Amino acid sequence: MKTIILTHAAARDLDKLPADIRGVITEATAAYAVTGQGDVKKLAGREGYRMRVGSYRILFTEDAAIILIVYVGRRSTTIYRRN
Repeated sequence: MKTIILTHAAARDLDKLPADIRGVITEATAAYAVTGQGDVKKLAGREGYRMRVGSYRILFTEDAAIILIVYVGRRSTTIYRRN
C-alpha cells in the first residue's frame, strides 16, 4: 500500500467539493493506493498521471511508496492548465 499525500492546493480543491463526491474520490484514491487499479493514464506533455472519477480528475505523481495528489477538479474547468 502506498501513502497518499495531498498538496495544499489539492486539499483546498477537495474541501470545496460536496461531501458525497469527496467520499467517492477518497475511496477511489485509497483503492488505487492498495491495488494499483483504476482509470489512470499518464499525462501527455508533462510529468504525472491523472485518475478519472466520474467527471472529476485527480492529477498526481507517484513513486514506489508515495502518491502525491497535486490537483482535484472537474475536467470541464482548467484542471489541466494549472501549473
